[in-house]
Amino acid sequence: MAGNFKMMAKTLYGFEPILAKELRNLGASNVEEGVRNVSFEGDTGFMYKANVCLRTALRVFRPIKTFRVFNEKDLYRHIYELDWPGIFDVEKTFAIDSVTSTKVFDNSMFVSLKAKDAIVDKFREIVRERPNVKTQDPDIRINIHIYNNTCTVSLDSSGNSLHQRGYRILTNIAPINEVLAAGLLLKTGWDGQSNFFDPMCGSGTFLIEAAMIACNIPANINRESYAFMHWKDYDADLYSKIVDASLKKVREFNYKIIGYDKAPSAVRKAQENVDHANLSDYITVERKDFFRVDKPLEGKLHMLFNPPYGERLPIDMEIFYGKIGDTFKQIYPGTDAWLITSNLEALKHIGLKTSKKIKTFNGKLESRLVKYEIYEGSKKAKFSEEN
Repeated sequence: MAGNFKMMAKTLYGFEPILAKELRNLGASNVEEGVRNVSFEGDTGFMYKANVCLRTALRVFRPIKTFRVFNEKDLYRHIYELDWPGIFDVEKTFAIDSVTSTKVFDNSMFVSLKAKDAIVDKFREIVRERPNVKTQDPDIRINIHIYNNTCTVSLDSSGNSLHQRGYRILTNIAPINEVLAAGLLLKTGWDGQSNFFDPMCGSGTFLIEAAMIACNIPANINRESYAFMHWKDYDADLYSKIVDASLKKVREFNYKIIGYDKAPSAVRKAQENVDHANLSDYITVERKDFFRVDKPLEGKLHMLFNPPYGERLPIDMEIFYGKIGDTFKQIYPGTDAWLITSNLEALKHIGLKTSKKIKTFNGKLESRLVKYEIYEGSKKAKFSEEN
């Protein structure tokens, strides 16, 4: 695996341009956006760096073979021909994830089983032993993607999804995915050049991701393991150099990041997660009700939050979202207020015109990321000052 090779990073819907920009900034070559993925090229060190630093990637795949497939014999033969004992040791556990869009196979589970047979048979032939399959938390993850008659076999270099950063030890009823949180922050233009506020912070994911972006802290610096660490060619010294070089790019943050939640349990969980992420110097979490207190900081404020949608946390949507709009108008002048919700009807009750509305998904829920620009004084006066 010496030299540059092709890779592919998976991401969430609508995050492809953000991920492509991240990859270019890290130094990837031949970056191309796909659908929920971005392909690129780099060497082994860059693969390590992509896993450690990318904020909006879910997994990083290393394709190792692409071939045409017309029946199960083709599938078995091509996978059997790969040097699996040269990729990982027989003592390692493995799992296969298959995605199929083809008339050749109508069952992805069958593809996984056939591939498993080929891998196991190869080990038996070469080392006279077979590795064990482990569906939960295996050492090695193999991805098989079949579209029409083209099959691509890839090694999943990440293992567990990269949204599992390693800092969140406690969650609430409806936690937001870390990759989603980072992507939404980047979509709002958050760059660490102002104060940040999450008025309904839950377990603190937005706060932590905001601080890591502001300080340029590698997204997965708190994570202890990746699947590539179980590959035979894993270079521990190179990995350490990549981590050290990434940490040298951390920068100071001169503003404040504040989170409120009215639930004592949420505040406690958020504080523990912030402490676990080693970010307590930058983030303050307080038990306060957004609707009952003044603006926490004077001047320009960047706000992003994830209010209840009514899916898992029952509330009176009309009243609740109406109070959000009233609070914006009365207490938050000079604020770029962003929120994400899947309850599009509830947005109507905020009573303010959105300046941006972006389609996204929170899990399987189609949602909108919306922006309200709350001006100091009237909007008319604001434009008069600028012109």
